[in-house]
Amino acid sequence: MVSLIYPSAPVPVLPRPTALSREAVPSGGEMVPVVEETGIVIGQASRSWCHRNALLHPVVHLHLINRSGEVFLQKRGPAKELYPGLWDTAVGGHVTFGESLEAALFRESEEELGFTQYNPVLLEAYVYSFRNEREWVIVYAAAGNFNLSPDNAEVSEGRWWKMPEIEDNLGKSVFTPNFEQEFRKVRPSLEALL
Repeated sequence: MVSLIYPSAPVPVLPRPTALSREAVPSGGEMVPVVEETGIVIGQASRSWCHRNALLHPVVHLHLINRSGEVFLQKRGPAKELYPGLWDTAVGGHVTFGESLEAALFRESEEELGFTQYNPVLLEAYVYSFRNEREWVIVYAAAGNFNLSPDNAEVSEGRWWKMPEIEDNLGKSVFTPNFEQEFRKVRPSLEALL
């Protein structure tokens, strides 16, 4: 079982101010848990601080597969900091400090695709590193014929892809690198859900 383990005592807000540091404790912005690879929460920091300083923080991904074996993907908006305009996992987002993994998953699916009527299956957890970013990625999947309403503020567009179509486009700068890596690992698990 994969979960976040929040300690009973308050955790530090990072960065910790020191006499030698001019860094101020962040105010405002989305605060996320800083974790160990076991899910133990060891601190909290702004999302931007985590991204600039390689602090491990949790994100959730949801792969959707319909009864025809097609996978729903979202196209990242043009304003996204990383990989604008590339196709990615159906749902993905950061866990807010104090939130459980499952609560974050349902919040993100509601925000991005306007749905919460599904039973997620945990597939795996892994650490993804890119530049100064380190994310503890918790991967879920759900199978069914879903009624999705992508939010244009969150998702540029979305559509169902056949597995061979995804395979044919791997390595061609159509998908985010993280999606490509993850899809190769989880494809057998997705097909097993049918």
